Amino acid sequence: MVKLISRSSMVSMFEKPRLRDWVRAMTHHERESYSFALNDMLHGDQKYGFNIMLDLLRPARLAKWSLMTILPYYYTPRAEVFVKPTTTKGVIRFFELQGLIYNPTPSYPFYTAYREQII
Repeated sequence: MVKLISRSSMVSMFEKPRLRDWVRAMTHHERESYSFALNDMLHGDQKYGFNIMLDLLRPARLAKWSLMTILPYYYTPRAEVFVKPTTTKGVIRFFELQGLIYNPTPSYPFYTAYREQII
């Protein structure tokens, strides 16, 4: 996961080393939970995986939209969306998307509503 994110041109260069360092400092149990969360997001209960990943990233102040949505987007770009804060706010404003209020803290209800309207 870190390798893919660190090579992504869509993730901020400031977030990449912070994520890398955080993963290096994780315990085995935390790394396992992080990988299971991604597995759930891609192949299982997406809401559960999203929320577990959010809970893992939050204490390290890495709970960012780009880090939460880049891998699902890379895996299935026709079914998922990549949420980049400035772009997302502009899309909501330009297309006048109803019922969507952007919040910098990732949330699964916003993600599903935004994805539904974009796709």
